[in-house]
Amino acid sequence: MKMPSEAIREEIMQEGVISFARFMELALYCPETGYYEREKDKVGRGGDFITSVSVGGMFGQLLAFQFAEWLMELRIANCGLRIVEAGAHDGKLAADILGWLKIHRPELFSEMEYVILEPSPRRQRWQRENLKPFPNVRWAENLAALGSGHPQWHGILFGNELLDAFPVRRLGWDAREKQWFEWGVQLSGERFAWARLSNPVLSSAILHLPSALLDVLPDGYILEASPAAEDWWRAAAGTLAQGRLMAIDYGFTAAEMISPSRLNGTLRAYHRHRVTDDLLADPGEQDLTAHVNFSAIQAAGESAGLRTEALCSQPQFLTRIVEKIFKQPESFGQWSAKQTRQFQTLTHPDHLGRAFRVLVQGR
Repeated sequence: MKMPSEAIREEIMQEGVISFARFMELALYCPETGYYEREKDKVGRGGDFITSVSVGGMFGQLLAFQFAEWLMELRIANCGLRIVEAGAHDGKLAADILGWLKIHRPELFSEMEYVILEPSPRRQRWQRENLKPFPNVRWAENLAALGSGHPQWHGILFGNELLDAFPVRRLGWDAREKQWFEWGVQLSGERFAWARLSNPVLSSAILHLPSALLDVLPDGYILEASPAAEDWWRAAAGTLAQGRLMAIDYGFTAAEMISPSRLNGTLRAYHRHRVTDDLLADPGEQDLTAHVNFSAIQAAGESAGLRTEALCSQPQFLTRIVEKIFKQPESFGQWSAKQTRQFQTLTHPDHLGRAFRVLVQGR
């Protein structure tokens, strides 16, 4: 069983310099030993970071309420009822969604299928353990397996903190040459170190930055791009015959990506709730993540024929759901003081309401 540092070292020995995207891929997803493969308890107070799911069941319940509305639209159109979650981690969010639907929308629950996109056998085992009470759950390794022999399907596909986990290219600005270069990773003695790659892979969002901005951009300014995330979203959009794609993640629009406060980009490493800029240290032992460029993801979906219904903050999205609930309280169920506290954590700018965005696209 090969540790991420060993796999990275071997590739550098062969290639000389590897892209940071490849470094990140091996650090996070190296079979059996990558960061996301080794332990399931990475989330929550005892883990490395907190997510909307770890706040409590309220997040999943609000999503379930919205999903039920969207599924009813498909039901009226006589389409199949399916929710697809990509990046389900240990299955707790799926359990929160399905639990609410089972109680409050039993007819819909009995007709629908919940599919988890999960290529990792180990993570599948974690998910199956938490989803034993729900017989209408199945697993698919990739997008191609969604259609069950058909190229397209109907329903909802969503990911919560999915896109930020795709490997990113780390790009730097050379002010003298007026061009972008790509940071890669090499060996410096026994340590991993930064090195320039000769042929950077540039994203369309970076290529279309206005020249007036580039003229004043500081030398060495760093941006991240994730062609892998854009490609995956475009492919997901291509499989959808009718329904919606939704991404919930922390990120910015292209216009917001440039800021004097982010000279070194948005890539961060997390371990035990501590944030560090030492991205190359201890691969496999710390989470690596970058903010999502939502403009690039939006463009990818639109290029596949989707229409953008919403690109807003998480507080805006969840508040709109709650406004509908308060108009018809009986449609949601009892609202407790505990749920109010969870909602405040999900939406308050000092907690999870500051950086998270929601993109909804449909066909």
